[in-house]
Amino acid sequence: MSDDNDLTLNEVCEILDRSPTTIKRYARENLLLTEQNGNVLSFSKAEVMRLACSER
Repeated sequence: MSDDNDLTLNEVCEILDRSPTTIKRYARENLLLTEQNGNVLSFSKAEVMRLACSER
């Protein structure tokens, strides 16, 4: 990952305590913005933290 503000799928799963399937569904339903480079999904750290705070 080239940007320190990007997170991997596994990192997002740990932060949100959700499965990879759920995180991918969030991305598909535009609940969580993603960037895709080939087969690799990356997530904005700020976006993940926003979602984490809204789920509490």
